[in-house]
Amino acid sequence: MAIETGGEVGAARGADPSDPAAYVHARADLVARPGSPGPGHRHDLAELTDRWLAGLYAAAEPPPGTALVAVGGYGRAELAPGSDLDVVLLRSTEVPAQAAAEVADRIWYPIWDSGVRLDHAVRTLPEARRVASEDLRAVLGMLDLRHLAGDAELTTGLRQAVLADWRAFAARRLPDLLAGARERAERSGDVAFSLEPDLKDSHGGLRDLIALRAVAASWVADTPHEGLADARRTLLDARDALHRTTGRPSDKLVLQEQDAVARALGLLDGDLLLREVAAAGRTIAYALDVTAHRVERALAGRGNRFARFGTHRVGERAPLADGVVEQDGEAVLARDARPGEDPVLVLRAAAAAAQAGLPLATHTVGRLAAECPPLPEPWPRVALDAFVSLLGAGPSLVGVWEALDQAGLTSRLLPDWDRVRSRPQRNPVHRFTVDRHLVEAAARAAALTRRVDRPDLLLVAALFHDIGKGWPGDHSEAGVAVVADLAPRMGFGPADVEVLVTLVRHHLLLPDTATRRDLDDPATVAHVAACVRTTEVLDLLVALTEADAGATGPLAWTEWKAGLVAELGRRTHSALHGHAVPQPPSLSDEQLRLAAAGQLEVLTAPLPDGGLEVTVVAPDRVGLLAGVAGVLSLNRLTVRSASTRSVGPMAVQVWSCLPEYGEPPELARLRDGVRRLLDGSLDVAAELTRRAEAYPARRAVPVPPARVSAVPAASDTATVLEVRAHDRPGLLHLIGTSLAAAGVDVRSALVSTLGSEAVDVFYVVDGRGAPLSAAAAGQVAAAVAARLG
Repeated sequence: MAIETGGEVGAARGADPSDPAAYVHARADLVARPGSPGPGHRHDLAELTDRWLAGLYAAAEPPPGTALVAVGGYGRAELAPGSDLDVVLLRSTEVPAQAAAEVADRIWYPIWDSGVRLDHAVRTLPEARRVASEDLRAVLGMLDLRHLAGDAELTTGLRQAVLADWRAFAARRLPDLLAGARERAERSGDVAFSLEPDLKDSHGGLRDLIALRAVAASWVADTPHEGLADARRTLLDARDALHRTTGRPSDKLVLQEQDAVARALGLLDGDLLLREVAAAGRTIAYALDVTAHRVERALAGRGNRFARFGTHRVGERAPLADGVVEQDGEAVLARDARPGEDPVLVLRAAAAAAQAGLPLATHTVGRLAAECPPLPEPWPRVALDAFVSLLGAGPSLVGVWEALDQAGLTSRLLPDWDRVRSRPQRNPVHRFTVDRHLVEAAARAAALTRRVDRPDLLLVAALFHDIGKGWPGDHSEAGVAVVADLAPRMGFGPADVEVLVTLVRHHLLLPDTATRRDLDDPATVAHVAACVRTTEVLDLLVALTEADAGATGPLAWTEWKAGLVAELGRRTHSALHGHAVPQPPSLSDEQLRLAAAGQLEVLTAPLPDGGLEVTVVAPDRVGLLAGVAGVLSLNRLTVRSASTRSVGPMAVQVWSCLPEYGEPPELARLRDGVRRLLDGSLDVAAELTRRAEAYPARRAVPVPPARVSAVPAASDTATVLEVRAHDRPGLLHLIGTSLAAAGVDVRSALVSTLGSEAVDVFYVVDGRGAPLSAAAAGQVAAAVAARLG
């Protein structure tokens, strides 16, 4: 926003400072002075008011031992045209109360006569300290007190006493301060995401800046400083312009005033004003959120360096991912992390933090932004997996994404993000800016991943469905162009790019059709079927529609609309027919040769992205899949995909894995683990339990319950079970042991891990080698789902 430097206060310099009329006239001239509001206006208004009040004080003939001080916004010299004056007359205990009251009346009455609003008090130093100790709002005002006239030592004594008391009782008072900030946010919303933000009380508003100053003054925790000065000025300038254009002391930037306020600030229109205000609000809100977390950590550890915070002791470091650990309730870089040599670390750290429900430490974000090189294009598989895992974290995605965004990392990862960042949506149905709406849609989509075959495509489509709103023209078609260019660079193959493009192009298809067309007309369903073409895309579009509407606002997803969309989805599903079940890939000649040899074999081969392919050929038996999965987990290998096929008495398993940390295990170690599994000398379940108990329980993000279902008529020789669950260490071992406990054998399987979501298909038979009955299949599915929770 435009800057106005300090200037002369005109005729007021020669006026009688004790004269209310002269002050009112000078104040009006100053407020009407040409030019955009800015620090200069605020400085001159405070200076003018200081001289007037000093003159009133002198004219009141005060006795020694009194002082006039400004507190609150006036104490910070942040006077807006409509600001009231917060003033305290201090008196020493030697000055009689009646004498001080008479002096105060001679000061207060001219102020009231001027029409300026006044908040006033007369107190001794002990009285002021007592009020500050009892009234949080009062102490916040006194932390910013400023001497105006009289006994300067009295003012200094109060300032020192209030600061000392604030620091001494910070452990008791800071939680109340932060609770008040949360209550304001719940009541007034966010500056950044409101169409009509309250510049003072909304989350990210001016009161939050006061809270940040108070925390800094307590010495309990440091506060972020990056961008705060500019954000503070932006909100103060907007408030000044609002007061000037409306002539009222309002702090709410209502729609009908936004264009006029924008013009007063030298901005093009209200949209640009909202973007600047939103960006400022986001910076302040993020700083307060980070500071609140630091205060909680500091208070948890104060006086006891081993005090527990969350689920870990303060100072303890627990691994989260390769190069990322948890410390003091935050995700931070491990000591041996090398950001400058690891472009994927940005996404890996963000995903690990979000999946653990932890904030990403600000110093960690700073290091990642400063040191990590750009990702190669196309992104490696591990980067895309981490990105999908970040999106799949649900509500905890929002805070981590904001941390990345404040550091400029989202724009580095997704260059088109800048076009939607803080972009307002002038539609009362929408409660968020475009970028926050997209993040909220992805967070909501995470709860719907069990409904679709490709949770990764659902999450990415949710993040990108409105990305075209940053471009002119129809936002759906503009979004298609963005996604068609961006998705291949992120590592998606042509078929997946086509699905993403379809989802973005048609993300409004279902709600628009369901509410505007006759569902009983065959042409309606035929039109939708022609657009989506497959049941898999239809399922993705139904879930995307719900996530989009839920992130828009309560008016966008009523029970009536949800029912219409669901009915349209059901009818289109019937028109498209059935559900395609993925088939395990055919075995190679080499794999068939190994199976024919009839002996245990374990082979490994490095994958281009740092992963490891593990081939296991072993005598087939019930529980083999679970056992090998357990061996891999014990060797800290995360399974990304796997296939298994039975060939006579042998099973051929091919696993695509990624080391949790560091280098992959040696082949000899894996081979020995499988051998011991087969001869019974390795109790995989016991070892997994022992390893889990070695680390304290970690907070985890809430995830949808696992879904296990039998797919009817999918195979003539086996029963097909689909398992969709949130990935976690030992998941495949748990699924396999659950199937073994149910007395079924896995003939073949196709396992996929997409981000943090597992989509697994198992072809199972009973003890006689036959498919399960419908009742038995339902019982097995229910038993596995119960074990997965």
